[in-house]
Order: sequence, then C-alpha cells, then structure tokens
Amino acid sequence: MTFKKILSLSEIAIIVVFAIVPLLISLPFRVNIFLSWEGAYRMSEGQIPFRDFGVPLGGMYWVVPAIFFKIFGAQMISLVKAQTFLNIISGLAFRSICKSVQVLPSVRCAGVLLYCLSFSFINFWPWYNHSVIVYAFVALALVLKGIMNEKSKSVYWWAIPGGLFTFFSFFTKQDGGGMIFAICCALLLYYSWYEKKWSGLVVYLTSTIFFSLLAILYFSQYNFSYWFNHGQPPHNARLSVNDIANIFWGDSMWLKFYFFVVIFFSILQINNWKTFLKDKQFIVFALVTISILCFATVFQVTSYTPDNSNIFFHSFGFVFIFHYLGKYMFNNQSLFKEALILSLGVLFWWSSLYWNYMQRILKLDVGKSEMQISASGENVVNMHNAIFEENVSDSSSGISQSNWVSTNLYTLRKITMPEPTVKGIDRFLKMDIVKNKKDIRILNMSELTFLAAEIPYTPETGPQFPLWYHLGVGMFNKQAEMFEKRIDENYYDLVLFEYIPTLNNFYPFRVRDSLLIHYQKIDSFPAPRNTNYGTIEVFVKK
Repeated sequence: MTFKKILSLSEIAIIVVFAIVPLLISLPFRVNIFLSWEGAYRMSEGQIPFRDFGVPLGGMYWVVPAIFFKIFGAQMISLVKAQTFLNIISGLAFRSICKSVQVLPSVRCAGVLLYCLSFSFINFWPWYNHSVIVYAFVALALVLKGIMNEKSKSVYWWAIPGGLFTFFSFFTKQDGGGMIFAICCALLLYYSWYEKKWSGLVVYLTSTIFFSLLAILYFSQYNFSYWFNHGQPPHNARLSVNDIANIFWGDSMWLKFYFFVVIFFSILQINNWKTFLKDKQFIVFALVTISILCFATVFQVTSYTPDNSNIFFHSFGFVFIFHYLGKYMFNNQSLFKEALILSLGVLFWWSSLYWNYMQRILKLDVGKSEMQISASGENVVNMHNAIFEENVSDSSSGISQSNWVSTNLYTLRKITMPEPTVKGIDRFLKMDIVKNKKDIRILNMSELTFLAAEIPYTPETGPQFPLWYHLGVGMFNKQAEMFEKRIDENYYDLVLFEYIPTLNNFYPFRVRDSLLIHYQKIDSFPAPRNTNYGTIEVFVKK
C-alpha cells in the first residue's frame, strides 16, 4: 500500500474518530438544544412544519435528527448520534472539495484535521447554523465534482444532486442556502465560459428551482409565507450592510489575512491574463476560497449564534495557502514528513480546542476566581482573581458543568444537569396533576421540551402555534396575544415558563406578566444553563 493511500485512509479515520468522540462521554445539557429536540420529536411523531407548527426556517434542520429519533428513540443522546452522522458527512464533503481542486495530499490531510478539530469537534449537537453549512458543503462538493471531472457530460449528473442539496441548505436556513447557491452559480458560470457550454449551469439552476418550488407550493397551503423568513413583516431581515462592514473592518483579523494572501497569490500568478484565466485548477480553487471567505464574512452577521458559527473558513484558507507554499517549498520531499509537520502544526495552532480536556486528564490547577490567602496570611492577587466573576441571582445556577449530575429520566440518558434543576424536574413530575390528570393541557415555555415524552403530553399543534417562543424570531405579537388570551381564560392546567432577564424576550416577558396576574406560581428552579442564567417557574390555575 502506497503512502498516498495510507494518507487517504488516515483522512477518513480522522473524520470518523473526531465525530464519534462525543458518543463516548456523558455530556452536559446544551443551551438552546431544546429547539433541536422539539422539532425532531414532533417530526418523528409525524408532524410537519408549517402545518403542525410555525417556524421561520425550513424543516430540513430536523430531518436527520427525526430519523435518528425513529431509529434510536426520543432521547437527547439520539441528537448526538445524529450530529455524529452529520459531522462525518461534513468532513467527507470538505475532503471531496479538497480532492476536486487537487490540493496536495499532505496539505489535504492536515486540512481535514483542521476542519474536524476547529469546526466539527466543537459541534456535538444539531444546530441550524451548523446543519446549513453541512448541506451547503455537500452541494459545493457535488458541483465541483462535475466541474473538475475530465468528462464534460458528467457536470450534468453532478449538478442535479448539487441542486438538491442547495435546496436542503436553503430549507435549513435561508442565508447559508442563498449564499451557497450564489457560489455554485459563480463556479458554473466560469466553467460554462471555460468549456463554452452553458448546459451545466442551466441544469443546476433548473434542479435547485424545481426542488424549491415543489416544497414552496406544497407548504403554501399552510401559511408558509407568514412563517418563513424572507425579510417580510413581522420578521426582521438579518442582513445589514452596516453590521457587515463594521464587523469586517473593525474586527475579522483572520478573514482579512486570508483575503490578502489569496489575492497576493493570485496577483503573483498573473503573467498573461488569457493564460491566467485558462488555468482552470487555480481559478476554481481561488474562486472557492474567496467565495467561502465572503460567505463567512456575511454569515458571522446573519448567523451570530454561536459566535464561532463561521469558523469553517480557516480550513479553506489554510489549504489554499499551504498548497501553493508547498508547491514551491516541499520540492518532492517525503510525503510522510510533510503531512506530519503540517498536522503537528495544526494541533499546536488549535490547542485551545482540546486543552480543556487535557487539563482534566492531567489534573492541572488553573486557578479560581475567588479570594485566596497565602501561607503567610497575605491576600493573593493574580490573573485568576484580580477581577471576580459576575455574581448570579441564584447561586445554584453558577454550578460548574463538571459538577452537574445525571438523571434517571429515559430522555436524558448520558446527559447531565445542575442538581437543583434535576430536583426541580423531579418535584414537577411528582405533582398529582402531572401523574393523574388525563389529557393534561401544558404550556411549556421552557427548555425542558423533553417533558413531552416523559409525562407524556401532546403539544399544541396547528399552523398558528410556533415551535419555539423567542419573540421577534420564532413567534410574534400575534402569537403572544393568543397565549395571553388562553392564559386569561385559564385554558392551561400547568404552565412552565423560563425567565431569562438578560436575553431579549427569549421567552416573552409579556406572557410572563399575564401569568403573574392570572395564574399562581408554586415552584421555581434554575434552568439548565451555563450562561445567561434563567429560572424555570411552575404555574397552576388560581
């Protein structure tokens, strides 16, 4: 077996190993994971977006998690299994992109390692701002397969599934799907000029529009145009030229560095414009890299949760730089030596992503943000305690995730929570009305969406009901008024409301105000959060 083959198999092994690591450990309950659970659970029960619940996104975000719920059961750990699958697909898509643009084998191996370490490894859970990228990169990989294939007719066969995954990306989240559509069109436009054949671009456009129209025409009967956010009222458009300019020119140091290097290499490559434009490999590689950097520039504004959602751009910048540096510097040295040096460099560069785990294994003392007294009785001031961490209203909310505990709930197998949260959930489940009342009516405006499977109870369904309750994002004043009216009429037997004062109406403050008037609060306990601490309040009829 040649070392090239060993290197190729190593890339696949890296992708798989990084993807399955989360399955080997217990994981803390993730902030915002309630949304992944809610959509996956409902779709696994046969519900359909826009018909049974309203969402500002498309339904593709929940398709893979729903399938894994069907296979492995409605458990939080099933979401991790679904994300393992998505991370493997994501890694293979990036590897395919690198192979299509003919990245040097040693650079490609290190690039795959960087991609998995920086982008996949930190995403244990399904999240729409990650899933949209996975589908987008699959679409890009398919289109590049057709463009870079020596058989010109193959572009048609790759353009069709490329259009399908572009649709998947768009129906996961509009911004990522729209941008990958523009990127693929730009690449196919260059390919059409290069080959003097326009049919590849036409096939891709036709495929993407066809699949999109099928979905839009079907869902239009369920008030699709109201829920799906294309910048229309009551939605607010996320795209802001001012924000993009401010964040790019005022920050984005790495993005600007990669832009500079790609443009620098491109200028060096130009001796004759006609010859330069006919260098298919370089032009396609440069177009892909610059397009992804543009993608990341916009994505960090339109998809700001989490704040590293655009971190994938590092991998594209890295392989471009070291591919062309390698062509001039490696000079046919040992492939093993090249791959080893680059991979060790990546691990050294991105050590922050795995160092927290190493601290636990090596049991290193990292210091605490609290007052300390030295052996001689003096107050100790150092980098760890010069400024105290901000106090929270409920001390139990500040429990370190390393001290969270497991529960005995089926849905939370291998998932930990703060002990006060676990005790609060236990008190709730032991309430007589929860245990004994049939057809119980529950309004669950909290992150504990898994209780629908534990009690169980049937969530309200219909095109007028939002899937989640972030006012101005997942629901609007029209829905808030509907819930307030039901609360005024004492429609619900029980209400769970999560109060997070530091987040802008993550759960509508106005609905809580109505609950405080018309219902009785009988219990409260910390929400399972490690940031923007909140309190889950239990309300019953007066």
